Amino acid sequence: MPIKPARIRETLDEYLDAHPDEKWRLAPIGELLDAGHDVTSRKTFEGHLTAGAILIEPAGRVLLIKHRALGHWLLPGGHLEPQDGTLLEAAQRELTEETGIPASVVVPVGHRPLHIDAHHIPANPAKDEPSHHHFDFRYLFRTHTDVVELQEEEVTAAAWRYADTIENATLRARVLEALR
Repeated sequence: MPIKPARIRETLDEYLDAHPDEKWRLAPIGELLDAGHDVTSRKTFEGHLTAGAILIEPAGRVLLIKHRALGHWLLPGGHLEPQDGTLLEAAQRELTEETGIPASVVVPVGHRPLHIDAHHIPANPAKDEPSHHHFDFRYLFRTHTDVVELQEEEVTAAAWRYADTIENATLRARVLEALR
């Protein structure tokens, strides 16, 4: 069952209650919802949601993947699918799809996103996609495994990196706090 707009709004509100200083940055999500846009569809080029996984192993390292199309090191994650019931489920699914790490060895840490990132995606003429924005709802997970089997269609490499090397300062601070 697709993720309902009311559940997205509830998740966003819970996040913003915990992080009110981000209201201005994430206001476009609410505006898209208010205007009736389907923010779960990758074809909503005004902006749409994605789900990401912050996977931490016992030594405090975070799993990053190298995204084939963008050529950047990113957290595992991606677009929502109609079968995703929640944003957390979508993040878990994307983690398993991109890394081969089964859900059975991954434990979510809470049900609220640890971080919501808003970022620009450049146009992709090969997919007939104009430039647009992603609003990435990122959830924290823990695991005891380090075995990764990459989905080579989208991912070219994976690496475990210490949390203090995360580039995004807000995300870095939240991950480091979660490790304490």
